Amino acid sequence: MTDTVRLSKRMSELGICSRREADEWIERGWVRVDGEIVSQLGTKIRPDQKITIEKKAQTEQAKKVTILINKPMGYVSGQAEDGYKPAVALVNEKTHWSADTAKERFHPRQLKSLVPAGRLDIDSVGLLVLTQDGRIAKRLIGQETEVEKEYLVRVRHTLPGKLPDDKLKLLRHGLKLDGKPLLPAQVSWQNEDQLRFVLREGKKRQIRRMCEAVGLKVVGLKRVRVGKIRLGDLPPGQWRYLRPDEEF
Repeated sequence: MTDTVRLSKRMSELGICSRREADEWIERGWVRVDGEIVSQLGTKIRPDQKITIEKKAQTEQAKKVTILINKPMGYVSGQAEDGYKPAVALVNEKTHWSADTAKERFHPRQLKSLVPAGRLDIDSVGLLVLTQDGRIAKRLIGQETEVEKEYLVRVRHTLPGKLPDDKLKLLRHGLKLDGKPLLPAQVSWQNEDQLRFVLREGKKRQIRRMCEAVGLKVVGLKRVRVGKIRLGDLPPGQWRYLRPDEEF
């Protein structure tokens, strides 16, 4: 027998939408399997069966927005915590970057289900992605993501002298966090106190912990790129839309 899988999970695996979106569409009768509408949550299908979605689902998905923020210090990426505001609080008409070339116009409904696709610590700044689109969220933070994130990291030496070459090589590959090996990273000096990191994963406070492991203390961290999308000239505390012609 061929193994079966939940329809919503299969839709997520295929990149059609997120599991939550899939469940909503199934309940609304917007999903077909081999041409037949499936409206029962929890339905299981074979991997070789064909899934199609109704135009209503396509239209709703097209309305979803992805927003790029230049997050300043003092804001958390997700839910409010310890009295600090979430980055989504920065998204309003007044903080919309005037140089944004997207045709989209801000509406409060765009704040519904707008979630961060990746973390940026409260004491870090730079490019933060917020999205309503489950496909983009999965692409950026899913377990199998290969999307690069680039950071400029200002450091202070906690040990005498410059960082030895073997320690720099260790930053690139060989460190473990929480008992698990880290993926290879690109790490290079930009000047005497600033490093450039390019990562393909995003463990909690990863760069700070990596630097501590080799005798460096991070005094400033800025994310400048996620995949093909660069922070560019976007001012701190302001945001813009991801345009239809852009992709991560």
